[in-house]
Amino acid sequence: MNPVYNFSAGPSTLPKSVLKKAEVELSNYKGSGMSVMELSHRSKLFMDIIQDAEKTLRELMNIPDNYTVLFLQGGASTQFAMVPMNLMIKNKKADYVITGTWSQKAYEEAKKYGTPRVIANSHGADLSHIPKVTRDMIDPEADYVHITTNNTIEGTCFYELPDTGDIPIVADMSSNILSELIDVTDYGLIYAGAQKNIGPAGMTVVIVRDDLIGHAPENVPTMLDYQVHKKAHSIYNTPPTFAIYMAKLVFDWLKDDVGGLEKMAELNEQKANLLYDAIDHSILFEATIKDRDRSWMNVPFISKTGDEALEKKFLKEASERGLVTLKGHRSTGGMRASIYNAMPLEGVQALVDFIKEFDQNNQ
Repeated sequence: MNPVYNFSAGPSTLPKSVLKKAEVELSNYKGSGMSVMELSHRSKLFMDIIQDAEKTLRELMNIPDNYTVLFLQGGASTQFAMVPMNLMIKNKKADYVITGTWSQKAYEEAKKYGTPRVIANSHGADLSHIPKVTRDMIDPEADYVHITTNNTIEGTCFYELPDTGDIPIVADMSSNILSELIDVTDYGLIYAGAQKNIGPAGMTVVIVRDDLIGHAPENVPTMLDYQVHKKAHSIYNTPPTFAIYMAKLVFDWLKDDVGGLEKMAELNEQKANLLYDAIDHSILFEATIKDRDRSWMNVPFISKTGDEALEKKFLKEASERGLVTLKGHRSTGGMRASIYNAMPLEGVQALVDFIKEFDQNNQ
C-alpha cells in the first residue's frame, strides 16, 4: 500500500513514531493493566504524565518561571471568551488585529465583555497580507492587543510582532505554535488548540504571565477563570487526559527526535519553500498569498483560471495517490496543503511531484 499523507488543517497528521508508541501503551500503560484513557486524573501515573508534559514544553519553548502553563478544554474558541473575561478588566478596552476568520471571531466574542477596537484589518486586500501595526495605533489604555499569529484558512502569518510598548500581546497560536522558537516574554498570553501542532483535538494550551491573571470578576464562571486552573495545576476538574498524554509524546518527539524548535523551524522552512516553489512554477496553479506574509503551515492555492472542474480533478487524482484532505476551506475554495510539524518532507515532496505531473498531463 502506498503511504497516505494527510494535509488536513486540523485535526491533522501526527508523527508516526508517536502513534506507534501510543499504540504500544494504549491498553496497558506502564504495566498498570489499564489504558491511558482509563487512568484516574488524580493517580500518580497521570500526574507524572501531565507534569512531564509541562516540563518538556517549558524546555522546548524556554518558558520563564513567571509564566503559568495550563492544559484546558474547550478549544481555542473558548479562549475567545476567557481572554477578555480575565484580562479585559482594568479599562475594559482591548485592541484587535483582524487578519482572518479566527481573529474576527475572537473580536466578536470580546464585544460581549467590554469595548474591543479593531486597529488594523486585512479585509481590504482579501485577507492576503498581514497589516502593519505601529505603536501610535494602539490605545494606551488597552488592556491587551490580540493577534492571530498564523491564519489557517487564509495562509498568512506574522513574521514581525507589532510594537505594543507596555501593552501585553495576546496571541492565538493554534496553527503555528512549536513550529519555530519564539521569545515567550514578547507575549502576555499565548493560547493554542492542540489539533494542529500539538496532538489530537480536545485540549488547549494556555501560557500566561502570572501578573495578568487573578483579577477576574466574581461573576466569571469558575471554569473560565485562569486563576482557578493555575491553583489546581490544570486538574480542577477531569482534564482531557488522553489528549494531554498524546501532547506529552509529541513534546518528547520534538525534543528527542527532531532536536528542538530551531531544528523544527529549519525543516518547516525547507518544506514550505519546496512547496511554494513548485506552485509558483506551476502552469495551472498559483498560490493565493504572494508576498512575505506566506505561512509555513498552511499553503492555499487555486487554479490560475478559476477552473473548478480542474480543481476537482486535481483533488480526486491526488486522493487516489494518497495525498488526502487537500480541499480548501469552504469559504475560500481551491486547495490547501497544511504542512504542520508532523508532515514529513517526503509528504511534501510527493505533493510537489504530483503537482508537476498534473501540470504536464493537463496543460
